[in-house]
Amino acid sequence: MMKHYDAIVIGGGILGCMTARNLRRWNISTLLLEKGDDVCRGITRANSAIVYAGYDNKPGSLKAELTVRGNAGMESLCGELEVPFSRCGSLMVGYDADSVQKMEQKLRNGEQNGVPGLRLLTGAEAEAMEPALRKGVTAALYAPTTGMVNPWQLGIAAYENALQNGAEAMLRTEVTGIRREDGGYVLTTSRGEFAAKTVFNCAGLYADQVQELLFAPTVRLDLDGAEYLVFDPLAPKPERIIFLQADSCGKGITAIPCVEGNLLVSGIRKPLKEPFATTAEGLEELHRAAKELLPDVEPALVIRSFGAVRPNPYREDGESLHDFCIENPAPGFYSLIGVKTPGLTASHELGLLLAQKAAGYLGTEGNPNFDPKRKAIGKARKPDYREVICQCGKITRGEILDAIRRGATTVDGVKRRVGTGMGPCQGGRCAWKIAKILSQTGANPNPLF
Repeated sequence: MMKHYDAIVIGGGILGCMTARNLRRWNISTLLLEKGDDVCRGITRANSAIVYAGYDNKPGSLKAELTVRGNAGMESLCGELEVPFSRCGSLMVGYDADSVQKMEQKLRNGEQNGVPGLRLLTGAEAEAMEPALRKGVTAALYAPTTGMVNPWQLGIAAYENALQNGAEAMLRTEVTGIRREDGGYVLTTSRGEFAAKTVFNCAGLYADQVQELLFAPTVRLDLDGAEYLVFDPLAPKPERIIFLQADSCGKGITAIPCVEGNLLVSGIRKPLKEPFATTAEGLEELHRAAKELLPDVEPALVIRSFGAVRPNPYREDGESLHDFCIENPAPGFYSLIGVKTPGLTASHELGLLLAQKAAGYLGTEGNPNFDPKRKAIGKARKPDYREVICQCGKITRGEILDAIRRGATTVDGVKRRVGTGMGPCQGGRCAWKIAKILSQTGANPNPLF
């Protein structure tokens, strides 16, 4: 017999997880469908992890409103979900006269958007604030509210809190068809059919294709990519996030002091050849640019590189979309298509907005039993918590078992819940031990994949 829900969320990235969590603030029965074997494995796992201040967004846009609101509420959100957050601030630096005008425009944008504390600094002020910078800075835009959060930890925490509040989820479940029926929608999946009064399409890179399972094309996605370098925590790093003004120098790299202690350096966007892949040319360029911006950074301290993908939405007539795109092609059907930077910053606000739309459409009352708090995996005074498995992060067998109990079925799934394999050895000493634990628990007969 086909199961019926008030709402079905398609896609288990951070947007889907935040939407499912916020739907449960109301008495809305919710099912989350994810085609992968875990949540937050797509765009969410490969991005710069920045909580943006909001000065880049066009005044009056939905993106500007939700970014500033999301930034302001990030400490509270991370406190509820027990996810580390650092409001480290940021400097956008330039090395020529042209960059000053661009920063002045961003300053005006930010002031119109209500971004607090923005200041335009002289080059000398910026260099005094961040001695690690290459000398010769012309000017810098200082944004004290910019922050850092681990994107997949935040998404997984929202997912766990959604389940804690009564949402259901099905992994390894791909949506292959959608039809309208009895005032709602029936979704055909790889694991049967499910009915819902409302549908929320948060399918990330595939959101346009999911909407087109039922509706004529309106928005399409053009994908581009970027490459990243991860440095050993011992590498020298700035105290704040550094944006190199792209238009003034042609490089546009970003240096990011992560909440885990690593330095992350990201490069300019470029046409995508293969999703989430890196290229020798791109990494060589990124190494060179990083050394130029931060002279004390040593390439030998790079412990990992990875590639990211960004979806760029455009209308069928070719018009690029620069605001958040929420399509509503029929009553009760909502699509987030092409949500990119600053999607992480606004993820909770976007999920809340969709949930409010659902509550209004369904005429549903609030859920008095909703609990916004989720407990993170921690250490305990038990034998399993004394046996260290990941030497780099001092992560114990007990923490790994907790990650498995919460849904990790692979080495990567454990990593994204407790941080194993993120140290200097990148799992070289612990991955096989974690794979063995996974096999012993029956989580996955082939846990490395």
